[in-house]
Amino acid sequence: MTSATTADDAVEPDDSGRRLSSEERRAQIIRAALTVFGARGYEGATTDQVARAAGVSQPYVVRLFGSKENLFLATIEYALDRLLSSFRAALTESDEGGERPLGKRIGEAYVDLIEVRGLHQTLAHAYLLGSNPAIGAAARQGFARVWRFFRDDMGLNAEDARNFLAEGMLISTMIGLRIVDDYGSDPQITELFRACFPNKLPHVLAVLPRSQPLR
Repeated sequence: MTSATTADDAVEPDDSGRRLSSEERRAQIIRAALTVFGARGYEGATTDQVARAAGVSQPYVVRLFGSKENLFLATIEYALDRLLSSFRAALTESDEGGERPLGKRIGEAYVDLIEVRGLHQTLAHAYLLGSNPAIGAAARQGFARVWRFFRDDMGLNAEDARNFLAEGMLISTMIGLRIVDDYGSDPQITELFRACFPNKLPHVLAVLPRSQPLR
């Protein structure tokens, strides 16, 4: 029997040989879920796909989270916590030379999170599920948390907070569309990318997920 189907996944060792606690294994599953939900959406993903991505058994995932809905809710919470912790780190970063003002640091932190596979996409999927009683409520609360960060922590007025949020949603839409596939071949899309990522374009082009070829 492989480690992915063992009766007690909570004590299976990681790559270093150290045995993981159930909390560490739970965090590992959520990180795997972020990539799966980000790529497939809530409806298209299964707990079996998440289990395989995490290297554990599907019954173990269900034992920890109870249902796919609960797993998705935990993944939304993780994504929002990761997003806001990155923003807060940028908020406290010093800028003695004045070359990276607060707004620029927060914007770069958001762009840097593209490297966290599935984060932007999972949140975008959650925002489309407003009619789901549990997921919709969690997504709305998370959206409000981001707004409060802009207003309270950053100290932005409502108009500037709206602009920050709008630009972030534009970037998330671009990621979800896999519109990077058209960079260089479509002048309008090329212009859009250069406008959104003036300082990090080569890096963004390298890390953005791309669409899979038709088979």
